[in-house]
This record gives sequence, C-alpha cells and structure tokens, in this order.
Amino acid sequence: MTPTRPPRNAAAQRAVDVVKNLTHTKGEFAGQPFRLRRWQEDILRRLFGTRLADGRRQYRTCYVEIPRKNGKTELAAAIAIYMLLSDGEQGAEVYSAAVDRDQASLVFHAAEQMVRNDPELSAQLEIIPSQRRMIHHAPGGVGIYRAIPADAPHAHGYNASAIIYDELHAAPNRELWDVLTTSIGSRRQPLIFVITTAGYDRHSICWELHTYGEKVRDGVIADPTFLPVLYGAPDAADWLDEAVWRAANPALGDFRDLDEMRTAAFQAREVPARQNSFRRLYLCQWTESETRWLDIEAWTAGGTTAIDRAALRGRRCYIGLDLSSTSDLTACVALFRDEDGGYTVVPHFWLPEDNLRERVRRDRVPYDAWARDGVLELTAGNVVDYGRVYDYIVSLPLVEGWEVVELDFDPWNATGLVQRLQDTGLVCVPIQQTMKDLTSATKEIEKLVKTRRLRHGNDPVLRWCAGNVVTEEDGNGNLKPSKRKSTERIDGIAALITAMARAVRQPSEVSVYDAHGVVVI
Repeated sequence: MTPTRPPRNAAAQRAVDVVKNLTHTKGEFAGQPFRLRRWQEDILRRLFGTRLADGRRQYRTCYVEIPRKNGKTELAAAIAIYMLLSDGEQGAEVYSAAVDRDQASLVFHAAEQMVRNDPELSAQLEIIPSQRRMIHHAPGGVGIYRAIPADAPHAHGYNASAIIYDELHAAPNRELWDVLTTSIGSRRQPLIFVITTAGYDRHSICWELHTYGEKVRDGVIADPTFLPVLYGAPDAADWLDEAVWRAANPALGDFRDLDEMRTAAFQAREVPARQNSFRRLYLCQWTESETRWLDIEAWTAGGTTAIDRAALRGRRCYIGLDLSSTSDLTACVALFRDEDGGYTVVPHFWLPEDNLRERVRRDRVPYDAWARDGVLELTAGNVVDYGRVYDYIVSLPLVEGWEVVELDFDPWNATGLVQRLQDTGLVCVPIQQTMKDLTSATKEIEKLVKTRRLRHGNDPVLRWCAGNVVTEEDGNGNLKPSKRKSTERIDGIAALITAMARAVRQPSEVSVYDAHGVVVI
C-alpha cells in the first residue's frame, strides 16, 4: 500500500504550529522551540489533517512503533498538550498510561516542563505535580490531563477524550487498556495514541496492535480509523548492519547518537544475552524472548551438516522427554556422545492436529509447514496421542538400531506413559526441573553451542525452541531454562537439557542400581 502525502490543510497546519510553539525539555535542545523532524510532522499532519466529511478527525487510533531515543516521549507529550487545549473537546480528559507510575510519569513530566517553559501556557493550566495532574479551567468545562499506571487502583470511571499509552509492550496485561479504550464512547472524536518499542510477548495487547497495524499498512485490512506508523528492521535483516540501523531509526545521525548505538551493538555481539534487547529497543524487531540465552548464529553454525541417522546405528544414546501439556508441543530428543566430546542431537516433535490453522494464525509459527516437511508429527484430535509417543520410543532400537541407555524425563504429568515404557524394560530416570539437577547440563549445552560441537542439523522446530529460551540464574551462578519467563515453547530444549543432565555424568558415576526399573536421583 503506497502511503499518500500528508495533508497540508488548515487543520494539519494548526497541529504543527501548536507543537512548534512548544519547547524541548531535555538534552542539548532543552528550552529551545520544538523543531519537528520530518517523520514527526508527517504523523501530526496525517493524524490531525485527515478529516471526514463532517469535519471530524478520521483517525481514532495511531499506533507508533519506533526504537528508543528517537524523540517519542517529547512528541507524545506535545500531543497530550494539544489534545487538552486545542482539540476543541469540552471537558477534555487526557490520560498518559504506562506499565508503572514512573513510566507513566515520563510523558507527563515532559508535558509539565513544556508548560512551565511557556508563560502563556502556565497561566492557562494549573499543575499539581504530586498528583501528576494538569487542570484546564476552560469556559466550556474543566479539562484534565493525568498520568496513570497499569496497576492503578479503581481504574474505572473515566470518560477519556485522548489516551497516550507509552511503551505498551511492557503492559502486564490488557486490563488498563480495556478500561481506557472502552471509556471513549461518548466523545465526538476521541484519540488513542500509542508509542512504543517492540516487545517479545506474542500474546500481548501490543503484539495484537502490531500485527493489526501491519495488516492495515499492507492493505490486508481496510480500517480508515487506524493509523499505523511502524519503524523497524525486518526480521531477517542483519542487526549489525548500520544501513539497517538508519532505516529503522529516523533520528540516527541527528539527535540519536550513532557512537552509542555502535557500542551497544558491539556488546550485544559479544554477549548473547544482550542481543534480544538490542534488537527490540534499537531496531524494533520483535524477538522470541526477553533475553536470549543462546547465540542463534552460533547455534545455526553448529548445524550446517545434516544428521546421518544411518551412521548412528549401534551407538549409545540418552533419550530426553518433555511431555508438556497434552494440548501443546511434546518433544523427544535422542542425544549421542561424539568422539571429540561433542554431541549429536536427533529431535522428534508431536502436536495435536485439531485447530492447526488457528494455531498457525495465532502464534505465527509455521506448524503446518513443519508438518509437511516431516519435522513435526501431527496426532489426531485436540490432545497429543501419547500412544504415538510410546510407539516411537519403543521402536528406536528396532527401527533405528540405536542402543538406548535410558529415558530421562520431567516427572510432571508423565506417570502413565513412563510406566508403560518401563514395562518394556526401558530404564526410566526422572529428572527434577531444579537448579541443582539442570545447571550442569544447561552450562554444558551453552559451551557446546559456542564451540560448535552440538550437532543438530538445524532442525527448524528445535531451532525455534532454542531461540525462545530465557534462563533464570541464582546467586551462586546456577542456571536453568525458565518456562515461566519464556513466552513461547521451549519443549525441545527442555528435553535436550533433561537428556544432557544424565549424559554429562561419567560412566563411573552411574550407579549399578541404574540397570533396571525407575531410577530416583
């Protein structure tokens, strides 16, 4: 969809002029007149100059996704002042919303300073800093502007004419969003203005608006009331390429410091845990998790050679099993120790077949393509058929010719299936999902990925799981994956770590009592 030129009518010019009469509040431009950059002026002209036949503003929602340090807070503050004083709404109610009180106050404090820098505005507005509130005693009714956090008690009873939501990606839930956006019904031309960086939670209200904005931008959805402004690097873009930085950051080289961005990129390259935050905050790329545990480039480099299953015949392996929920992904990983101290990994995954299209649409994960490619097995119904999991595991010695040392499993929800497998004579070892039991395996996998000695053939489902993992660490440096913090599926890596928890033990450390039955460690 080719964007039209921003309107240059009287309504658009009025908004531009009002903002230009305000001042910057921070940095080298503090106290100087607000010099609108091209991208900022384009937003104002589209937002306030695009009109319906009856003269009302066309756009009710404006979703701006842009990397940090591009001047978004000052623009949001300027729009808040405009909506309080200049939009013609009697008894205006303008709200700055954010995840917590400090974040909600950022836009308010910028607006407060803009008012204090202008004697004429100071005379019109009463500021109550302790309440983060401005009051406009207008002839047609009292207008207010307030900052409210997502955890505000009794967040009801609003009659909003404008909502400025800052950093929506950090909202803990959609409660405040729903309260505010349903409070605009009695207003003639309300405005919801969202300005945020990218996030990682694909089940959040911010992700919902992001994907909706993409569809509106691309013409998939025709919504004349929604204005998407999406700055960001494509998912496949090289996040270390400075040309990519410039395309995603309209202020880079202007008031956005290039050297600071180079330093942050260097640190992200050297420390994998910083890569996701760099990509989200500096490039507006939605990542799979908050903090990346593994360097995915190193992971990919370790899987350039396809796994030769025939060459594994006769070799010993540990089987890791993660059943997860019966309605979600189930993972089984075979782990073989190689002569150089590395490991070869062969994963297998199952997913219920029912509602597959809805899962693909909702999660934006290509389960259907993976199933067609044979890397994901679909089971009939709406829950995983554990009978298929059983059949696969017991067939491995016969069909693949592998010597299965033992099955290692997360005890949660596994009793029935494991009992059946134990009855075949297979040694089954429960692995508690604790720091004590998982830290050695987790650190071993981290080391193997860095040294390119974890060989997995770049199985796409396992790679997806690897990119989703967020770890938790205690005060003693112990480490394990966190399903609570990881917002997408990590079952393949959980199964891998469960198998590694036993495989890293030397043969002499395995008890003679491990030979039969269920082993409790």
